[in-house]
Amino acid sequence: MSIILWGLLGSLLAGLMTSVGAIPVLYGRTISRAWNDRLLGFAAGVMLAASFFSLILPGIEAAEARYGSSTIAALIAVGGIVLGVVAVAGLNELLPHEHFIEGREGVDAGAMSRIWLFIIAITIHNFPEGMAVGIGFGGGDITNGMTLATGIGLQNAPEGLAVAVALRGQGYGKLRAFAIATLSGLVEPVGGLIGVAAVTLSEPILPWGLAFAAGAMIYVISHEIIPETHRHGHQNAATTGLTIGLVLMLFLDVSLG
Repeated sequence: MSIILWGLLGSLLAGLMTSVGAIPVLYGRTISRAWNDRLLGFAAGVMLAASFFSLILPGIEAAEARYGSSTIAALIAVGGIVLGVVAVAGLNELLPHEHFIEGREGVDAGAMSRIWLFIIAITIHNFPEGMAVGIGFGGGDITNGMTLATGIGLQNAPEGLAVAVALRGQGYGKLRAFAIATLSGLVEPVGGLIGVAAVTLSEPILPWGLAFAAGAMIYVISHEIIPETHRHGHQNAATTGLTIGLVLMLFLDVSLG
């Protein structure tokens, strides 16, 4: 099977885990705010570990192998991370969207219906995750790609539940909340296809792409997820979730890779 197909399928399966996580809302199940923050913390921990162990470190290794210099490899990693952060920050500023707590942001946010603002916000969040999985496969290391897909899929399940529950809290019906959570996951194979195609067609892009994807996810962790988990006084629960997610992803990366 081609690397591009691996990247597409891996990111698709990871994205569909948001739908799996959202299933309980179809049966009227809800979770407490503390558990919601704990699950989001878990997602942040998985993404944080994946950023370093599955993206930044393999990117540095690929750059060192190509250029024979640890200094150049470090500079590429730094440059890629910064570009990833700046790119997602730019999207966050330019695209109209709505956060569950902070409300509407971006250009002309007030002119759009809330449903589309939520979808855009979720897209900004999930697109870098899919791109990271695709880039992970794009280097030709199927094991690394599978580890990333597994980790992102694990964090997508509680994230999908958290999104669906938050939408229910905003007055959306069961089916609509489930559909939006599912749609948020289907953004990931788009990012995955772009990521795997880019690094497959141009091998020198690989170290930059890995670092870029890491920077994009780090921005989402710091700007979106962690602040969201600390707004309601459940910092300890969120930190516990983050720790579990981080060590689980670390274990998966080391044991599988």
